[in-house]
Amino acid sequence: MRFQLLGPLSIAEGEDAVVLKPSKPASLLAALLIHPGSVVSTGYLLRALWDEDQPATARAALQSCVLRLRRLFTKYGVTGSAIEAVPGGYRMNADAGTLDLVRFRTLVRAADGLGDAESELYRLKEALTLWQGPLLANVPSPMLHRDEVPGLTEERLRALERACDIELALGRCRQVLVDVWEAARRHPGRERFSEQLIEALYRTGRQSEALTEYRSVKGRMKEELGIDPGPGLQRLELAILRGDDLGPAAVDRTVPLPGRTAVALTAGTARPELAAAPALASAPAAPPVPVPLPVPPVPSFTGRAAERAAINASLTSGASDGPGAPGGSGSQGAATVVVLSGAPGIGKTALALQSAHDCQDSFPGGVFVLTMTRPDGSSVTPAEAMADLPAPGAGAGRTLIVLDDVTTADQVRPLLPAAAGGAAVVTSRRGLAGLVATHGGTVHRLSTLDPEESQELLAAALGAGRVHAEPAAARELAGVCGHFPLSLRIAAARLLTRPGLRIEDCVAWLAEDLPARLSLADDPRMSVPHVFGRALHRLEPRWQQAFRQLGDQEGLLLSSRVLGDSAEAEEALERLADAGLLEEGPPGPYRIHQLLKIYARRQAREWNRDQTATAPH
Repeated sequence: MRFQLLGPLSIAEGEDAVVLKPSKPASLLAALLIHPGSVVSTGYLLRALWDEDQPATARAALQSCVLRLRRLFTKYGVTGSAIEAVPGGYRMNADAGTLDLVRFRTLVRAADGLGDAESELYRLKEALTLWQGPLLANVPSPMLHRDEVPGLTEERLRALERACDIELALGRCRQVLVDVWEAARRHPGRERFSEQLIEALYRTGRQSEALTEYRSVKGRMKEELGIDPGPGLQRLELAILRGDDLGPAAVDRTVPLPGRTAVALTAGTARPELAAAPALASAPAAPPVPVPLPVPPVPSFTGRAAERAAINASLTSGASDGPGAPGGSGSQGAATVVVLSGAPGIGKTALALQSAHDCQDSFPGGVFVLTMTRPDGSSVTPAEAMADLPAPGAGAGRTLIVLDDVTTADQVRPLLPAAAGGAAVVTSRRGLAGLVATHGGTVHRLSTLDPEESQELLAAALGAGRVHAEPAAARELAGVCGHFPLSLRIAAARLLTRPGLRIEDCVAWLAEDLPARLSLADDPRMSVPHVFGRALHRLEPRWQQAFRQLGDQEGLLLSSRVLGDSAEAEEALERLADAGLLEEGPPGPYRIHQLLKIYARRQAREWNRDQTATAPH
């Protein structure tokens, strides 16, 4: 058994976790775990439970809470961690194996003693994965949220800053963009995140966006605080305006991690404490060589057996060729191209990454995974993507490139020489028929999972015991989710964080407001409406309006005349099908998935309401 404090307070055993209900015992447990192995005074615990509004019987009530907590431990089989009554208060021992907070701090301290940047980054990322959502979300203690949560959050942000510094130093500017983009938005008061974001934008060739971000930060600081940005941001703005080469990135030396001394780091440095590269060097530096990373398996991946086998066969077809053979590691022949297309949320990325994991041993030149769409929905240009790929012919063998969320064929074509003699897996909501016409390859148009595959995914995510306890409800849940992998994973995550919730009750709640309730509050990317919306908003306004009209059509099969008998109506349906919002098409009928139809109907209502609200009266 172990305790999870870095998120909703819970007790875990293996992959199963019980999230505690908001209560006084939960506040007591959190107060003890925040200070593992230390004597926590009675006065502190009383404030944690009642703040300054303590009843006359508070001390007796505290003893009662301790007894209730001990009974809770017995209920969940917690035997190795006991609450000790000691002079002046209570103490609860915990180590890295029983409490995530101790493990987080252990990993962060261990990162400082490692001899290279890669190992340090690995430890920091391992530590950061222990944070599982809003801190103490189910602990109803105002004092802990006021006095303790800010300090714990600071520890996480320092570790994240350090990890982002190292990634910048290693030249992985594009990979770090997602983390610093989110961090800069969530924590606008921390200048370092804004500085990292602006630097990453500039280093990836997006000078105008970097300057726009700087001016946004400067304007906010002026308006809210009446101050100018710090020296680091000002030097960065000047370097961007002059078009300076920033040289090797350096780790920020002004904010040390807890329990460590601040050091500088540059890419390729064996001992980070010996490096002292300036943040803004004037001498030009050689561009960093992209480094491939191992591709881990996709958690709880199930189904797609036929597609997975076919993709793997295509990718490994040239694996045994010698260096001089056609398609071998020494060949400059065309890359093997595999295109995965389909509706938003259908599981294209998961299948691509799982196949990359399956086949990575066949690509001694490495596997490179590039996301071709930015967090704001805009497309990455081919020139930007090339910075994260090896030069054509420069690798030590066949290379596999995964290009995820591609928007057009022209985004892919310039990148294929980097995979010459190897392979490229391309995921897109669009069919990319133009790419296949010019470069060949295989196309896999993914549909929803079949009922058995949906059950397998739920069992893998929730645990077989929970699904087998309510088999009929699990089947109904799969149906409500439309057998979309994304929907199923969202529903499973909701059930995992509510261990007392029956699957049957979850089905009823979801069905009341589809697809709006297929979303997770702490991660906007895990949201069916968000994913559908991103696909829709990439289209021209006239095609968006055509999609809204489909919500009121009868049935899921759509004739070619559903939007009217005109060339534009036919083009609209073709565009929607190419965007993954419809299936099939001429010579047969088009089909719309039930979830997408409900979404179209909701979009039409919202659009009509907005038009009415803005119409002149």
